[in-house]
Amino acid sequence: MAKPNSAIAANNPLVYVVLFSTLSATSSLIYAKPLNLSAGLDSRFSDNAREAPSNEKSDTETRLNLNVSHESAPGRCTSEIAANIGYGYWHRDTFDPETYTNGNFAGECDLVSQFRWRLSDNLRDVQQDSRGPSTPDNTTRKNVFRTGPSYTLRLSDTDNIQLSAEYENTEFDEPEETDSERVIGVIAWEKLFSSTFSVGLSVTTDQAELDTTEEVDTDTVSLNFDKRWPATRITGSIGSSRIESRFQGLSQESDGLVGDVTLERRLNPSSEIYLKASRQLTDQTSSFDIQFDDFEFNLAETTTVEVTALEAGMGKRFSDSSSINIGLTASRSNYLQNSDQEDRVGFTVGYSRPLANRLDFNARASMTHYRYEDEGEDDDLLTSDLGLIYKASRKLNVSGQIGHKQRTSDVASREYTENWIALGLTYAIF
Repeated sequence: MAKPNSAIAANNPLVYVVLFSTLSATSSLIYAKPLNLSAGLDSRFSDNAREAPSNEKSDTETRLNLNVSHESAPGRCTSEIAANIGYGYWHRDTFDPETYTNGNFAGECDLVSQFRWRLSDNLRDVQQDSRGPSTPDNTTRKNVFRTGPSYTLRLSDTDNIQLSAEYENTEFDEPEETDSERVIGVIAWEKLFSSTFSVGLSVTTDQAELDTTEEVDTDTVSLNFDKRWPATRITGSIGSSRIESRFQGLSQESDGLVGDVTLERRLNPSSEIYLKASRQLTDQTSSFDIQFDDFEFNLAETTTVEVTALEAGMGKRFSDSSSINIGLTASRSNYLQNSDQEDRVGFTVGYSRPLANRLDFNARASMTHYRYEDEGEDDDLLTSDLGLIYKASRKLNVSGQIGHKQRTSDVASREYTENWIALGLTYAIF
């Protein structure tokens, strides 16, 4: 596959984001929601900053944060951005000063009738090796930039065909990680049976070239569906996929059943449940992990991977303004080039409650089980924290948290215990 010309996109993806944001803001300036900008200062003390099994070293990290969010109103162009940028300094030099990033941008413009251009950028810190600690030494920055046109051809009031072509660039900060460029083409037919029910058929081709010169091609045929009721919606697809990787004259092919489903249901005005599940043939540089908050590729493994991921949750609000959220995640990653398999199952519960007019309490606990089939090893990770937020003024919040983290493992070098305490200030600039 010919490598796309991407000098600007690869080096300056945010240039496109800024230009698109400007165009979107200009088209809906009068009706756009105001920009939210806040700054914060946090200090976190840990009694085991390196999450080491022995010779624990305590340290305090002070971090300066900047948060921004904005959503344009409906119009010819729309955009949404949410980002957090932080700079952290370790007082006892356990780690070098670190810049933290977590940002999402999505936008689209209607250029002419039925012709639309989309652009998105996702930037965040990800763990490199799932078997290692979640410290800066085991973290890299991943940026996924995606853009391209789509055209909708209306055959009738109930039938349409959509054509789309997108370019995607994935880059990691660490040079040992694999970057990629890919071109994605989709032809999809949709049949509308009613205002609440539709089905369709789509054919997708995904051609990726990695900076290692490896090429990965994925072709998928899927049956799509979308059904809505007054309090429930279910959408998804089911189909077949084939993935082929080529590297230094050698090739490997795999195929299988793929699909995804999303279920959302409002049980009553104060509670709702959701379920997301997906099974795909893909590679580590794809944007699959963006869809599932707690899923991460193990970047220490090989490129092509068969992924199954599940996420389910429930939210409930009570009459005293307290709320509880419960989440379940599960995933299986089969790395096709060496037959390694990693399983992960996690459970999370969070609770929040106002204690006084300006004081809120929150608590969170999670437990995650890891299974590494290649070595027959099991790990368990337990985390918990308690916190208070005091609204000192309309713009200033003061927060405090204490937490505990413990990992047990069949491998002694992966076991550790950490206790921490954090204090923070957040000021809403506008």
